[in-house]
Amino acid sequence: MIYVTRPFLPPIDEYQHYIHQIWKRQWLTNIGPLSSELEDHLKKFLDVEHLLYVTSGTIGLQIAIKALELKGDIITTPFSFVATTSAIVWEGCNPVFVDIDSQSLTIDATKIEQAITPDTTAILATHVYGNPCDIDAIDKIANKYKIKVIYDAAHAFAITYKGKSILTYGDISICSLHATKLYHSTEGGLVATKDPMLLKKASLMRNFGISGFNQYSDLGINGKNSEFHAAMGLANLKYVRDIISKRKEITEKYNANLKSAKCLFPVWNKDASRNYAYYPIILQTEQLLLNVMEELEKNQVLTRRYFYPSLSSCLPYLDSQEYPVSDDISKRVLCLPLYYDLTLEEVNFICSVILRVQNNTSW
Repeated sequence: MIYVTRPFLPPIDEYQHYIHQIWKRQWLTNIGPLSSELEDHLKKFLDVEHLLYVTSGTIGLQIAIKALELKGDIITTPFSFVATTSAIVWEGCNPVFVDIDSQSLTIDATKIEQAITPDTTAILATHVYGNPCDIDAIDKIANKYKIKVIYDAAHAFAITYKGKSILTYGDISICSLHATKLYHSTEGGLVATKDPMLLKKASLMRNFGISGFNQYSDLGINGKNSEFHAAMGLANLKYVRDIISKRKEITEKYNANLKSAKCLFPVWNKDASRNYAYYPIILQTEQLLLNVMEELEKNQVLTRRYFYPSLSSCLPYLDSQEYPVSDDISKRVLCLPLYYDLTLEEVNFICSVILRVQNNTSW
């Protein structure tokens, strides 16, 4: 079976090195030594000044919204993982969708301004598949209307934009370290900001708002991660460059094989690096996508419709709305297998199945 993704695992003895430390100290959670060490290493690796290690990217989004004291409307994208929208609703705010750009698949910055009202307090934009949004345009709009910006960089670990870490943009950026990501700590997430006071506030919120012995300064949540998760993050970190290099090699093999395929690909931001987190293709029709999926599955290859359906039309706690580009792309986009252990021979086989299905389909 070829899965759509598989987590990278370090040599078990390297992971056990950290586990032995946990056993010796008997410090299992509550921002322990390994969690603090991981934060320090990640700040250096990602070249960011302020960063928090939390339980998940979703908790990171919730903390970001709460730390910025957001109310009312938050402009966001319907083409993202459900957590981008659910975090807004969970924190008592109202998501206002703006359609996506048909090439980058990120929020269409040219449509944001017309969605702003007196109730708008922020923009929450996703770097889709690690492809950065139109950051300059979004920040310009935010400055003009004096609203906050949160970037959902769940897919964007280790990406730089104009030579700087993607996590340094906006008021707060979050990243996911879930097991499906190219770099992971089994479960986990990051909250990054340039503002030290905002970091302090988010740090207190991560730990129930506790500011001292029997003292509380903020409304908080349990956003701390365990030492076991931090151990995986530490063990994996030294392999990130190798992981990205291998994913790049696999991506280039896909590109070469699918050069003649009747499909489109996202246009990647020319001012940004790539981490090769996903390999999405956009088929000509939804029926062709379903045919490709079915044939691949018959051949023991799993794919994922990521993201499908468009969040504007599938969430039971929101009224269904139509956004033509997001609705269309979500029906035709398919993520192919991409992970460290995937062989080039397996990529050749996957591509041969896709091309065979396309060649047997009447246009």
